[in-house]
Amino acid sequence: MRAFDPKTGHPFFQKRRRRYDETGHARELTFSCYRHFPFLGRDRTRKWFVESLEAARRKWGFELWAYCLMPEHAHLLVHANQKGLDFDRIVGTLKQEVARKAIAHLEEHSPGWLARITVREHNCIRRRFWQPGGGYDRNVVEIATVHTMVDYIHANPVRRKLVDLPEDWEWSSARWYAGIQPVRIEMDTTLPMLHPDGQ
Repeated sequence: MRAFDPKTGHPFFQKRRRRYDETGHARELTFSCYRHFPFLGRDRTRKWFVESLEAARRKWGFELWAYCLMPEHAHLLVHANQKGLDFDRIVGTLKQEVARKAIAHLEEHSPGWLARITVREHNCIRRRFWQPGGGYDRNVVEIATVHTMVDYIHANPVRRKLVDLPEDWEWSSARWYAGIQPVRIEMDTTLPMLHPDGQ
């Protein structure tokens, strides 16, 4: 789909990504804020994200194995533990809920931001909180790869030098895995353990 920046009139293309909803697969999902603006840099917005994520998990019953909220993007590792899960719909609803609250807050408290997130799509004017497209989406079945993903997700704040240790980042499941309580959101305890041989 072609969208237009109302300030410049220049078109840009939304990325389309096929999602594969396979029962028993883990899904590594990463999606970014519009133009990589640090909209997830405030606790207020991160709290909205966690609340919406928990509401989605209660509604659809998927399993949550890991997450990390960075200032301008989010990582999730979810597990399709039942048939009929539509992660395209689940992620779309999650993102829509967060965007609705965040944009309403901008309208009331920071209206100067609105021009920076407003785009024209065909004949519609929209405000963007999330970057268009599906983001990064990967299906995984190998247990060792899933554990590598968990470590990679948790290391994001350390790589960015936001904290020294993964468990120091409050908005990540690293604290849950380290046994630190309380946490912002509990993980499901269904992640298979690695055997001693790494399989």
